[in-house]
Amino acid sequence: MPRVSVVIPTYDRAETLPRAIDSALAQTVDDLEVIVVDDGSTDETRSILTTYANADSRVRPVIHGSNCGANVARNTGIRYARGEYVAFLDSDDEWHPAKLERQLAVLEARPDEWVGVYCDATFDLSGVTGALQRAAASVLGRADDEPVREGGEELIGAILADDVQPGAGSTLLVETAVARKANGFDETLGRFQDPEFCLRVLECGKLAHVDEDLVRREPTGHPPAAAIERASEQYLSTYEDAVERFEAAGYEIRASHRLILGKRYLSEGRFLRATRHLRESSASIRHVPGLCWTAGAGVRRRPVPTAATLAVLVGTAIVSWIALSSRSGRVQSDETA
Repeated sequence: MPRVSVVIPTYDRAETLPRAIDSALAQTVDDLEVIVVDDGSTDETRSILTTYANADSRVRPVIHGSNCGANVARNTGIRYARGEYVAFLDSDDEWHPAKLERQLAVLEARPDEWVGVYCDATFDLSGVTGALQRAAASVLGRADDEPVREGGEELIGAILADDVQPGAGSTLLVETAVARKANGFDETLGRFQDPEFCLRVLECGKLAHVDEDLVRREPTGHPPAAAIERASEQYLSTYEDAVERFEAAGYEIRASHRLILGKRYLSEGRFLRATRHLRESSASIRHVPGLCWTAGAGVRRRPVPTAATLAVLVGTAIVSWIALSSRSGRVQSDETA
């Protein structure tokens, strides 16, 4: 039985898949199997998998007859896993060679109630545009207060509020028995499936954290903003009791999701709908540069006259400021009360 089962779901990513597989096979922990679930690809994926399987017995292809979605593919991988632990890797991402070794060292040094561990990731951004995106991400990444990053019950509020993002799709390693007990990934969610899976893992035990960028991620596209909004509503309604409990404890969960939705609608050039969400969001001064950047992307997607472009960018900054002022006012009122 291998120590770790690596699950790679893939669909029509023949160009990036070899890099992902190579990074798994190059791990300093070599007692592993690599389960690649081909989710009905129509490109050269099948041929690539045949070549890898013939060259290395650790590679185990599993073929879906039709495209079922990444969550279904991940769950297929969990069913086929033979390892004590299962780790997930998206087919356009890449692992640091010591990723599994560092995670196992942290997890196996903890008591039995610690059942999984995630690490940090960095995006592969190049060129001038990439430098600007990294700068914006750095600003957005500075939380007003440093959130808790590992534990059990105390981690739930931070995950729901999107303060902590344990990207299960490429950063998580968890006991295989726990992944199965948690019933895998929610196949009905088109977004937020990674944190939702982690919340169910937390029902079984605690999650540890390795404070290192051990995953290099490729920027990928987003579902339409309307689809993200539906998924957000479904996600938060599923955990309605926890949302109420942690918001009462000071976590800004619904407001954080409003911020996510506002940014997505901005990027699509749907400025009025974005404004409605941003007015009820957790936007603060540190978010203004990123919001203006996103609004600029929306302008490029839906070109408007120069004067209107400036109005959109200024308006975005103003809405963010109004949101911040509203929050400050609420805080002062609460303190006065």
